[in-house]
Amino acid sequence: MIRELQTSPEPSVTGLVTGIVHDVQQLMQQQLALFKHEIKENLQRSKEAAVLMGLGIGIGSVGGLLLFFMLVYLLNWAFAGLPLWACYLIVGVLAAGIGGGLLFAAIRKLQSVSAVPEKSIEALKENVQWIRNPK
Repeated sequence: MIRELQTSPEPSVTGLVTGIVHDVQQLMQQQLALFKHEIKENLQRSKEAAVLMGLGIGIGSVGGLLLFFMLVYLLNWAFAGLPLWACYLIVGVLAAGIGGGLLFAAIRKLQSVSAVPEKSIEALKENVQWIRNPK
């Protein structure tokens, strides 16, 4: 008895192209999902940081205000001949200088923050490069 060997037919060109197109579509969908996830994650972390920053600023402001009043009266007590308005002026100028320095440092720090999801863009560039030159 001779048995016929059944070999699987080679896939057609149309089938191969269809498969490639499907794979590219799936890759782009995954890329978009990664992009959305990264944006959502960045927004969530920013939201949490903003809440903590707001609380810190509020409570710190009250404490700082009380400390500045204390410094004014301490300065008035230490230098009895100095009028109270001059003590407020000295403490106010010092506080404004320190606050301006901190604000300048914060602005420089914010300039280094990127709102663009760099990982997703880099992966997308790699995928587009691979699609163009599959080598």
